[in-house]
Amino acid sequence: QVQLVESGGGLVQAGGSLRLSCAASGRIFSTYVMGWFRQAPGKEREFVGRIRWSGGSTDYADSVKGRFTISRDNAKNTVYLQMNSLKPGDTAVYYCAAKQTPWGIHVPSEYDYWGQGTQVTVSS
Repeated sequence: QVQLVESGGGLVQAGGSLRLSCAASGRIFSTYVMGWFRQAPGKEREFVGRIRWSGGSTDYADSVKGRFTISRDNAKNTVYLQMNSLKPGDTAVYYCAAKQTPWGIHVPSEYDYWGQGTQVTVSS
C-alpha cells in the first residue's frame, strides 16, 4: 500500500503561483511514476503531469506545459507541483496518484493509489 497526502491548495488571483505537495508513505519502492491530475466541477478527471520516481523524467499536458513544473525530493518521499501563471481555467481539485507500472500513465483509472485532493481556486 502507498498513502498519499496532498497539501498547498488555496485561493490565488490569476497570474499568481501556488506549489502543491504530495507526501508519500508506505511501499514507495514499488512506485514507477507519480502523477498529478485535476478535476473541475462537472468535468472528468484529467492528466496534468507526471514524474518518474526513479530518474525524474517528466511530461505534461499541453494545457499546462511551460507553466507547471513537477519535481520530487526522494529523501522526503515528496512530489511537488509548482504552478505559475495560473488562470481561472486551472480551478479544480488537484490529486496526486501513484502508479506501479509503466503503461497508461495519462489515464486516471490506471493509477493504483490516490490522495484525497486539494482545492485550487484561481480568481479573475
